[in-house]
Amino acid sequence: MLGVYIHVPFCLWRCNYCDFCSSIADGGRVEEYVSALVSSIGKYARKNLRADTAYLGGGTPSLLSGEQMKRILAAVNKTFDVSDAAEITAEANPGTVTPEKLRAYREAGVNRISFGIQSCKDNELYRLGRLHSFAEAEESVRTARLAGIKNVSADIMLGIPEQTTATLAETVERVAALGVDHISAYMLKIEEGTPFDCNSVRRAVADDDTVADMYLMTVEMLSQRGFMQYEISNFAKPGFESRHNLKYWNCEEYLGFGPSAHSYFGGKRFYFPDDISGFINSPCAEPETEDASPNRLEEYIMLGLRLCKGISLDRVTALGGNAERLLGAAKPYVGAGLAAVSGKRLSLTPKGFLVSNGIIARLLESVL
Repeated sequence: MLGVYIHVPFCLWRCNYCDFCSSIADGGRVEEYVSALVSSIGKYARKNLRADTAYLGGGTPSLLSGEQMKRILAAVNKTFDVSDAAEITAEANPGTVTPEKLRAYREAGVNRISFGIQSCKDNELYRLGRLHSFAEAEESVRTARLAGIKNVSADIMLGIPEQTTATLAETVERVAALGVDHISAYMLKIEEGTPFDCNSVRRAVADDDTVADMYLMTVEMLSQRGFMQYEISNFAKPGFESRHNLKYWNCEEYLGFGPSAHSYFGGKRFYFPDDISGFINSPCAEPETEDASPNRLEEYIMLGLRLCKGISLDRVTALGGNAERLLGAAKPYVGAGLAAVSGKRLSLTPKGFLVSNGIIARLLESVL
């Protein structure tokens, strides 16, 4: 079954590190956008498609009213015959939710919520440009539970300006203690054109070696607290892995709606341009098709090696690759503790994840 991604490109404030497609929320424009989404989703009606995950990302989807969330998910349910056991996720920023709103989201079908907590230190949140405090994050998690949302995820960031190994350890400890079921831990990346794209910020963040130590510490601390790593940046209690995001890494089909949303469907990859007004004005316009057809072997290796379970050598062979050459290229990384071979599977270790781009590029050279 399909995954459905819905982009909600509105925020109260654009964070200092963010380069996602977003703009400051305006009530009338948000309403126009919701109507455009419903129209765009409806293009797939009567195609006998089924979905078992939906994910509202952003931006800040928690700026939607309960009624707007209901309209969007009603369109998804009607169009894609969503299964009763589907995972329906909405991203949320602490401080933008209320008990009434979260109850309305739950009634609309949301059964998983992902809070962008980022840090337990308010000075670090301020440097990121976040509008919430950690106290508000704690309250938002409690509110979600009381609203009946049983699957709660939290994002944290590594390498924030002013962050130290000690303050990160405190963040990991306090976020895990909130009783969440899933934690995503992302290393800060300074994107071109963002407020963080300046020398003063680069001087304020930890160097590469320190961030590497932070990452390995986070992996260990979360493991000790029952959060098993299953992907480079993702950790979950048993049974709470993100089913939607696993579709991306397992090369399964998904459809995306909204500006900058990408799709993989019918053997093709396509996307909507990063143009909010254009999407509102022409929600049923054909999305842009990526120039080249996806190479299934390349994508399987690139995406599969993000997962702790790694890739199947039998699958590599079935897709036309030379598994022996791949193993030969991987041998130095296995010897260095950056990769592992178990049975007929090749995977990266946490240390390998830190340099995954280089390793994957070298492995691809051996089979393509």
